[in-house]
Amino acid sequence: MEKEGCIGERMDHSNLEKKIIGISRKTGRDGNNKPSGSALNADETDTVQKDPSGRLSLPELKKEIEEISGLAAFINERLNEFVVGNHDVIDLILLALLNEGHILVEGVPGTAKTTIAKSIAILTGCSFNRIQGAIDLQPADMLGVRIYDQYKKEFVLRKGPVFTNILLADEINRINPKSQGAFIEAMSERQVTLDGITMPMQSPFCVIATQNPHEFEGTFPLIEVQRDRFMFSIRSDYLGPEEELSVIRRANEGMLQWETYSQSLAPILTPLALKHYIQVVRQVSIEEPVLQYIRDLVIATRTHPDIELGGSSRASLALISGGKALAALNNRTYVIPDDIKQVSRAALAHRIILSRDAEVEGVTRGQVLDEILSKIEVL
Repeated sequence: MEKEGCIGERMDHSNLEKKIIGISRKTGRDGNNKPSGSALNADETDTVQKDPSGRLSLPELKKEIEEISGLAAFINERLNEFVVGNHDVIDLILLALLNEGHILVEGVPGTAKTTIAKSIAILTGCSFNRIQGAIDLQPADMLGVRIYDQYKKEFVLRKGPVFTNILLADEINRINPKSQGAFIEAMSERQVTLDGITMPMQSPFCVIATQNPHEFEGTFPLIEVQRDRFMFSIRSDYLGPEEELSVIRRANEGMLQWETYSQSLAPILTPLALKHYIQVVRQVSIEEPVLQYIRDLVIATRTHPDIELGGSSRASLALISGGKALAALNNRTYVIPDDIKQVSRAALAHRIILSRDAEVEGVTRGQVLDEILSKIEVL
């Protein structure tokens, strides 16, 4: 069992392997990227070819949400075979992926962020690229460049690493401000313009950006507008003593070989199936009292005496989308206030700026958010 206060609760599904095989057969929606061991039949695929703009009936929605919950539980179980701890990071990535949102992971290096991102990409059948932040990184290194092909006698596009489904931008605050701006624009607009030609990004598209603490040398902190583009943020810290010992034992027993582990992973989804589930999550319902609760939380960040700059409307949207995705992971077709509470820190912490007096007094963003959550109630 996971400790209280975590982003999502672990699911305990009976016969999970058998259930996932059945789900995988139905989620090979594009017919080309079939999950391992599945045999798609015509009668299996016709049940999932739904109009993404149409509303599902309640029984249909419950069935789809159950599939999402089962798939998320399976992904968590597979990652737990190799990754120690980091449950909140895994859950937040899944929440962001189900909303085509982006996540900013702040903290120390060497905490399995790359492994988690690559593993989720494999399991979801998504393409994966990585950008290593550096002071001399230029926009063309990330977005791409048009070069002259002497054989074709024309300029051709050499796409950059942003053209992928899941992108890991490692040490984003080591990228110079000019390149940061170009990258954030592409991340937000989901398109790249080169030489006057605009090209859409792949879909789904999710950025997992890591950031070193600001006190490290050679960093360029993201400005407020850029941080606001991220749906969630989370602090990644070192493992505790017992978890660190678990890593040491696994390494000693030869259980931390990425090549062996990655070869054991097989896609249980396709990008097309994931896009379908993104549409399903949007149909999770939120009642008016919960919507008003979201409003009150965001307004409280704008009026709190210790906060200089509160959450924008993007914070409200992140709470709505995050609450719906968390409800789906917990096998519910409706959002409850606890869903909003569990995603509130990830959705709000990077969007608020404390007043100078609060910083001098040693007040933290976490303390302020805890105070807001303790005072705001669902009407």
